[in-house]
Amino acid sequence: MQEEFNDLFHQLLEQNKQQILRICAAYSKDTDEKKDLFQEVVINIWKSLPSFEGRAAASTWIYRITLNTCMRARMKSNKYQANHLKLDSIHFETIQNNDSVDPHATQIQINNLYRCIGQLKDMEKNIFLLYLEDLPYKEIAAITGVTENHVAVHMKRIKEKLLTCLKS
Repeated sequence: MQEEFNDLFHQLLEQNKQQILRICAAYSKDTDEKKDLFQEVVINIWKSLPSFEGRAAASTWIYRITLNTCMRARMKSNKYQANHLKLDSIHFETIQNNDSVDPHATQIQINNLYRCIGQLKDMEKNIFLLYLEDLPYKEIAAITGVTENHVAVHMKRIKEKLLTCLKS
């Protein structure tokens, strides 16, 4: 029984590791903080796994744990710091490089996008990060606890905000 539990935990972690790391990166100031957040998420998944009922997909459940853990950590941090998120230390784990594209310009665009994402409200940020993970609106709705229609409305507004931010 314990071996099956361990196997399931390792399988879920392996299947969702990159998604968890990307979300942790968006909520952290530097690599060390990203690692700490990832570790907290893993601990919370381990603690919660016995109560997982399977009413939602395992990935949906893991996204929810990840977002809640990251948001809780940030709220604790914000008690002592200014109320904005510094995202200048974010680095993507995998970027496909095209020889005709300037990698420096691409990194500047990515940094600008994360700067703009950092200016979004928590719910908007969560929805957009899940959207970047290519999740359908239905699953984003299940993870965030809003309706699918609200996700669509939020996405329209988020895209407008990000476009405005990126133009400035």
